[in-house]
Amino acid sequence: MQAPLTPPPPRKAKITSSVMLWCLKGTPEEKLEIAARAGLQSVELVGEHLTTDVAALQKRARSLRLGIDTISATPNWNRQKLNMVDPALRPALLAEVESNLKIAQKMEVPLALLMSGNAISGKSFEDQFASLVEGAKRCGDLAAQYGVTLIVEPLNTKVNHAGYFLSNCVDGLRAMKAIDHDHVRLLFDLYHEQVERGDVIRTALAAMPYVKVFHVADNPGRNEPGTGEMAYANIYKAISKAGYEGYITMEYLPTKEPVASLQQAVTDMRAAL
Repeated sequence: MQAPLTPPPPRKAKITSSVMLWCLKGTPEEKLEIAARAGLQSVELVGEHLTTDVAALQKRARSLRLGIDTISATPNWNRQKLNMVDPALRPALLAEVESNLKIAQKMEVPLALLMSGNAISGKSFEDQFASLVEGAKRCGDLAAQYGVTLIVEPLNTKVNHAGYFLSNCVDGLRAMKAIDHDHVRLLFDLYHEQVERGDVIRTALAAMPYVKVFHVADNPGRNEPGTGEMAYANIYKAISKAGYEGYITMEYLPTKEPVASLQQAVTDMRAAL
């Protein structure tokens, strides 16, 4: 028996709940149903917009009162070895980003993920960082043309993404300050930051003016909040107290029935906020 739909909070809530669809099992339509039944307000895609009938997906999302807030601007970054840290790859990067920005505009999706890509052996960190900054500015100019905001995501290198260049949100914040572009912001993945550096509350508060999205999973395991070492109630309270307005997105691997798992995760989040 399916769980009943849980009404989401008012649309004007300062913080919007979302979920990354890749974390769920089933067809895209089945994943939307899970999100709706769990009471979420929105969903994030990665590369589904390249393999799915997006018009049908949008129609189904709207029928379930779900928004689609994000797609990836660089869904092929790993397979095609695209990155922001090698100036020689800039033309290919810009072409990839613009192609996906066109889709984001057509879908009326406000955000698009932008990945740094992997570090280049033999080049200094500072040279690569300078290329990332310049590349992000160029990508930001494109995003402005399409009315989309790019969100740059640091990923941990210790467990999930060995070799990735932008591995933490301390460097992410430094990049945001250097990029200084209204259409380039930070995706703060709390799980990745905990794995790579820890000290997530202090870093999150420092980065808050640039953060558009927080991603949620516990460590170790990348499972539900409460299954690991991270004190999510305290993290949420700190985020709320600082006046955060944006998305908080569940990006974890459920260890139990996904609707019940997400319902609990979102209920706990709202209670703490």
